Amino acid sequence: MNHTVTQALPAEKTTSWTKRDTEWMLTLFGTAIGAGVLFLPINAGLGGIWPLILMTILIGPMTFLAHRGLNRLCLSSKNPGANITETVTEHFGAKAGSLITFGYFASIYPILLIYGIGITNTVSSLMVNQLGMEEPNRAILSFVLVAAMVSVMVAGQKTVLKVTNAIVYPLIAVLLGTSLYLIPQWNTAQFDASISAGDFLKTVFLTIPVLVFAFNHSPAVSSFASTYRKELGDEAEAQTSKTLMCTTMMLVGFTMFFVYSCVLTLSPSELLAAKAANLPILSIFAERTDNQIFAWLAQVVAIVAISSSFFGHYMGTREGLQGMIVNRARAAGKQVNMRAVDKGIIVFITLTVWAVAYANVSVMGMIESLVAPILAVILFILPVYATRAVPAMNKYRSKADMFTVVMGLIAITGFITSQLI
Repeated sequence: MNHTVTQALPAEKTTSWTKRDTEWMLTLFGTAIGAGVLFLPINAGLGGIWPLILMTILIGPMTFLAHRGLNRLCLSSKNPGANITETVTEHFGAKAGSLITFGYFASIYPILLIYGIGITNTVSSLMVNQLGMEEPNRAILSFVLVAAMVSVMVAGQKTVLKVTNAIVYPLIAVLLGTSLYLIPQWNTAQFDASISAGDFLKTVFLTIPVLVFAFNHSPAVSSFASTYRKELGDEAEAQTSKTLMCTTMMLVGFTMFFVYSCVLTLSPSELLAAKAANLPILSIFAERTDNQIFAWLAQVVAIVAISSSFFGHYMGTREGLQGMIVNRARAAGKQVNMRAVDKGIIVFITLTVWAVAYANVSVMGMIESLVAPILAVILFILPVYATRAVPAMNKYRSKADMFTVVMGLIAITGFITSQLI
């Protein structure tokens, strides 16, 4: 009798949905949804409604399969406590592991810097334009904001999950509330716009990368996988896949409903004007309707979205940096004091993000465009390659691998092309 109960526990542990799964689902959702969600309807809707419909069909499977592949790679180490940097070093050797670890770090860290700039600019704008205050001292404001966000990360994973969950709820509420509010203003202008087959394919090719990076939550996947493996052991894969599926459904549901609602409210010419003005979509509605609530919401969404994304990208940056330091030290035959390394990383991230936020560097978009293809390689190509090259990953080979690789190549080439034209 007791034996039967003991056997049943792991199955119960993995099949039932728990508070932990909800917390991680919201954290992954928050990592993906950055302030770019306010520009997403403009970027994704510019080509008209028909390419958008095709992209909506494709983006769900793309997001889920790519992140599930990366998650499985993170879970495949012989060491249950290994993160992504230790796992790739174990599977591909020290040199290739160091190269992948550097690519992982280089693709996430600049985005963390961008969030430092973004949060400072947004809070400063809110204080001046909405609250009628004098422009704050940028050095003090940027340091307080960056230090506050880093301190949440230092407080530990439980605190991070609680804070992220708390700030993701208002983000979901605003996205859903705005989407529903705009329904009475929907029109058929987008359906009436004519588009050639060539323009249709070109739009899909150039917009898929925008959606891929809008839905990207890979910086938090390694910490996510590690947490589940510590709790569930070999049963972790099934439950993490379920959580990733729910995250993808949430992302597609809330975000694409927001995109469609905005696109169906504005005409193609209004979207073009919005693109030229480089304003977030809610600011366009504020100007269009003289409703200042939209202007407030734009600032609130930006602050909340940047904060939640910052936490996820901090996890990835810390892991990548930690991996590079540890790999180099071990290659030199040195002992590693992990506590000292962690403290050094906290100081490095805080000071560099603060310095870049204070300087308000304008080349960050250019840097982001260089690192985005590296991130796509790690997210789409590497896990599929691992199913062929790593014995522990062989069991995950599937027909869907070809779809993931092709879509990854489209995302990479589309992003590079969009920067050149």
